[in-house]
Amino acid sequence: MPDPATAPLQDVIAARLTDALAPTHLLVTNDSAQHRGHAGDDGTGESHFSVVVESAAFAGLSRVARQRLVNRALADLLETRIHALAIVAREPGA
Repeated sequence: MPDPATAPLQDVIAARLTDALAPTHLLVTNDSAQHRGHAGDDGTGESHFSVVVESAAFAGLSRVARQRLVNRALADLLETRIHALAIVAREPGA
């Protein structure tokens, strides 16, 4: 697991989601450059992210329940380092 204090936040997010959800597909995108100067931009270039995650852990869950699983895996980062997170969470084959 990358060190959250020194590794790029994009890598930390990917590692956390991999550990928590064993995804069959995962794409983490740093969208921070698109939000430069906007609310929540802390100047680090690591404040706004999008994730697309496909996992069997989502089978039978609602969209909200899926997003809660993602948020739980990243809870401390959402409180301290991530200002915005767009989530697409789906089960395999959906």
